[in-house]
Amino acid sequence: MISPVNMLQIAVLAVIQGLAELLPVSSSAHVVVAEKLMGLDPSAPDMTFLLVMLHTGTTFAVILYFWPRWRDRFLSVGSAARAELIRALVAATIATGVLGLLLKHLIEKVVLGGGSGAEVESLFSNLRLVGGALAAAGALILWAGARRADAPVRPLNAEAATKIGLVQGLCLPFRGFSRSGATISSGLLLGIPRALCEDFSFALAVILTPPVLALEGHRLVKAARAAGRSAFSRELFAPGLTGMVFSFLAGLLALRWLSSWLEKGRWSWFGWYCLAASAGVLAFAAR
Repeated sequence: MISPVNMLQIAVLAVIQGLAELLPVSSSAHVVVAEKLMGLDPSAPDMTFLLVMLHTGTTFAVILYFWPRWRDRFLSVGSAARAELIRALVAATIATGVLGLLLKHLIEKVVLGGGSGAEVESLFSNLRLVGGALAAAGALILWAGARRADAPVRPLNAEAATKIGLVQGLCLPFRGFSRSGATISSGLLLGIPRALCEDFSFALAVILTPPVLALEGHRLVKAARAAGRSAFSRELFAPGLTGMVFSFLAGLLALRWLSSWLEKGRWSWFGWYCLAASAGVLAFAAR
């Protein structure tokens, strides 16, 4: 099903996504609630594609903002340290892909019955599930925030990266389970320094974006063909491209805020916010 969306709605959703995507509060949960309030279907192919395009905009913001730090951390180190970081990125990405695809298969074939319309994206409009995922993310952030500042520091190796990647894979099917909140918190609980957790989490996001964009683009094209529309028309992809620009600008602002709060030890504040947001979403679902 293709949902109609106008320019004002795209702008509002882009700003919400851009401001929340790079904060560990689940941008997708905020966008889903906003779409519901606007009378849109968050599980529709054009809405899921729009969300990924909004995320693509924030991905470009991530690259622009983090490039000086990534250059120093990933490119200006010795060959041995660089190789270890590459192994960590590869290990985390493989773990994410394996668990994410496994969960997608289990949800579609077992939970949703495996019919022709059984798609994991159908869960995205379930506000009770979104609220529960927000609560889980909030609890994980609070757990990580309570970790003592003088706790032992451990290196980011392939083993630790695999664990972070598995947590990221767990986030993929559930709107509300903040990807950045979960991966950064997991890194903190493993004893990895705060700044490195942040850099690694957003580097993983950059790697993850292209395959997710391809999957949702394919789903949108299939839906357009089924509806008798041109699969590659300007009207089909224009909303996503427009939203990408808006979310890029909003994402740059959010990144500055996140870096400041993370480095000042205010990580727990995001956990309390997720719990409050969870209560709000569940109340909205029950009305």
